[in-house]
Amino acid sequence: MSSSGKHPVATKRVLRAFLKATDLCASEPERVARLLVDRGYVTRYDYALQTLRDVPWTRSRDYDPEDTVRFYALRLHEAGIDQVEARRRSSRRARDWRFLKELKKELKG
Repeated sequence: MSSSGKHPVATKRVLRAFLKATDLCASEPERVARLLVDRGYVTRYDYALQTLRDVPWTRSRDYDPEDTVRFYALRLHEAGIDQVEARRRSSRRARDWRFLKELKKELKG
């Protein structure tokens, strides 16, 4: 079974939505900050806008997903908040990243 699980089409749709949201946060932080305030997620527009501007949104596109999972799994282990079985399950699932790489290419074009 690939890392997209039993529902590869749904997985791809969710990932596409996340990647598009990331692009929107990077390209239109003012609009996103206004939406956050208007929908009641935050109260201060200026804080939301500054936070959105401070996050390097597009940098994650350059990272290898498998290396990223491995990196954060190690950080969780070092902090003592991981579970051995959860780590085993995620490492088995984290072997096939083709669907994410395909989406990255698709959204670039």
